[in-house]
Amino acid sequence: MFQALMNIWYQFGEYYPPKSKFSVDDVPDLTGKVALVTGGYSGIGKVVAKYLLLHNATVYIAGRSQNKAGEAIEELKQITQNDKIRFLPLDLGDLISVKEAAEQFLQSGDRLDMLYNNAGVAFLPLHQLTKQGYDITFGTNVIGPAYFTILLIPALISSAKTAKDGKVRLINVSSAGHWIAPKGGVDWTTVVGSNPERLNTLTLVSAYTQSKWANIVFSNELARRYGNQGIVCTSLSPGIIRTELTRHEQGKSRSAGLPNFDADPEGALTALYAGTSPETLDMGGRYFRPFARVGVARKDTNDEELCRKMWEFVEQAAKQIA
Repeated sequence: MFQALMNIWYQFGEYYPPKSKFSVDDVPDLTGKVALVTGGYSGIGKVVAKYLLLHNATVYIAGRSQNKAGEAIEELKQITQNDKIRFLPLDLGDLISVKEAAEQFLQSGDRLDMLYNNAGVAFLPLHQLTKQGYDITFGTNVIGPAYFTILLIPALISSAKTAKDGKVRLINVSSAGHWIAPKGGVDWTTVVGSNPERLNTLTLVSAYTQSKWANIVFSNELARRYGNQGIVCTSLSPGIIRTELTRHEQGKSRSAGLPNFDADPEGALTALYAGTSPETLDMGGRYFRPFARVGVARKDTNDEELCRKMWEFVEQAAKQIA
């Protein structure tokens, strides 16, 4: 009972955050650094990319639509007067595309100082599956980004070795929704599309919340495995932000009395804090809550057995296309 009440209290704190002490002006000079932002041509990802560019970083934005990326790139170039922005084709719902995107980036020879696993989906039709036959929400939000990250670990480690501070950042965007994920975090019977019983228990809410729980778990496991090699891996909740991702739910949020914040700048603050602030350089394995505050995630996200299971599941999924 006590833990349940504490969970409600922590969740409430994410819905109604105080004014941030960190601002976009606090992002340090990023000259010489390279960032990769998935979903970087819309929503929070686009705002994150904007402020990274304004502080002189080179930015790759990764996503499915070359047309949308092209429009965003031209707009960001005009706003920031920084033309060091590239497009990386990436479909997180297709592990072959994920592998090809990682290989393309590695072949570029660029360093990688900040990897923002920002892209995600929510409330998609429950019958929809990824190219490899996984639940579309779990596959796009968890398996795809996790596999992408594993493939890019060599670039992160090599970049850490040449960084002035010996560190690179890996930022995994989760959600306050992880607090209401199913018992045990993930109902594994709902993840694989070939299970005929999956739709008997899976709901739009559980599909999303279990994927956000899994984001934190994977992040924590990576921090345990690679933190001693210079990878500062963190997870975060950006807050209740007005974006295309939650366009179907914002009416419900407002009717429930919950605040909705703008993506620029509020939606990007926590991600920028986690990815650039000197304050967070030694906070690998931590969870941040809105806005730019060190937070506490659901207790079972730190269960080492569950974290290891999540990692091994991604590795097994990757073997399908090896």
